[in-house]
Amino acid sequence: MKSVETPNHGTVPVVGMEDIVRAHHVLREVIVRTPLQRDAVLSAKYNCEVYLKREDLQVVRSFKIRGAYNMIRNLSAEERERGIVCASAGNHAQGVAFSCNALGIQGKIFMPSTTPNQKVKQVKRFGGSNIEVVLTGDTYDDSYEAAMRVRDEQELTFIHPFDQPKIIAGNGTIGMEVMEDLEGPADYVFVTIGGGGLAAGVGTYVKTVHPQTQVIGVEPLGAASMTEAMEQKQVVTLQKIDKFVDGAAVKRVGDLTYDICTRTLDDVVKVSEGKACTTILELYNENAIVVEPAGSLAVAALEQYKDKIKGKKVVCIISGGNNDIDRMQEIKERSLIYEGLKHYFMINFPQRAGALREFLSDVLGPDDDIARFEYTKKNDKENGPALVGIELLNKEDYEPLVERMKAKNIQYTELNKDQNLFNLLI
Repeated sequence: MKSVETPNHGTVPVVGMEDIVRAHHVLREVIVRTPLQRDAVLSAKYNCEVYLKREDLQVVRSFKIRGAYNMIRNLSAEERERGIVCASAGNHAQGVAFSCNALGIQGKIFMPSTTPNQKVKQVKRFGGSNIEVVLTGDTYDDSYEAAMRVRDEQELTFIHPFDQPKIIAGNGTIGMEVMEDLEGPADYVFVTIGGGGLAAGVGTYVKTVHPQTQVIGVEPLGAASMTEAMEQKQVVTLQKIDKFVDGAAVKRVGDLTYDICTRTLDDVVKVSEGKACTTILELYNENAIVVEPAGSLAVAALEQYKDKIKGKKVVCIISGGNNDIDRMQEIKERSLIYEGLKHYFMINFPQRAGALREFLSDVLGPDDDIARFEYTKKNDKENGPALVGIELLNKEDYEPLVERMKAKNIQYTELNKDQNLFNLLI
């Protein structure tokens, strides 16, 4: 693998076409060549040709196996004998576990104690007797620190989730498959960014074979670490992130992935967590496709590019489909709030008989529905404010609702507009 001098990081390895081609031959042993499907619904909606690269149909339901297997498969005999270690809260752990089982290598996988049991079971199922799952700490950072200590103590090889050349080359095989399966080159390729390993690999291949193709990276708004790095022209660590889009919620992108992405991406856009939720529901309801929050980002970004992609050939990489069904209620809730269809109020009803009845008959519109109602006091309920959640049929019904409350002299606080109160009460 070649190296080059860069202004920011000195000598760094270069991931090239030959590395991706080699990874492609290695991965044929285990991966599914996922379909590239034209999506009729999205194509009609955006007046262009939209194709979905379905990594949600991969053997571990995400692209992560590509990088993990490629790296582990290329370890020396001595490194295999010593074993490997990784830290992950989800898809990377599954890719590493599958690879250990397939190659007969022993591995330790550190995961936060807060990881849902369903994900832990999946990792154990893919890894079998070849892996040991260690639950420690509350966050990925806690697990990472523990994994690094064990790496040093036991001289294990650490399998990074995104910032290693073999990982990036394995991910780049997605770009190779996309460009081979399309009839003619793509005009746009939208790809999720977490730590940057997927975008770096796909961007490298696509720009090598067809530099005119626009490669657009997509980050969650609450964890836009690549955007921040590019603005500051150096890799930075975000102090706080929204962890909802867990597959792409990364405080710090990789040094190598940043260097590659600055040379291969034409743009990086941010998608709000609420928009990601709306996209998850639309893909399920309209296409029967189950995606995780990170897997929705590429499709969600099309709205921001709707004027530029008209009449174009567009590819969206669905990075994964490991969505826990227990999260669906929260996903629906976030979507409704983002779309302006659900609003929460703290309401002080007038202290007189019939006040609540009047609210129902005179304030609520014909299509408005009370989705939540709670008195905030356990005792003397009628003399305390009530938490009221109202679901609308159309977002345009919101202003008339507020005007009717004002007309009835109802005292209220809009919780959707007060993040601290919203987080405390909802």
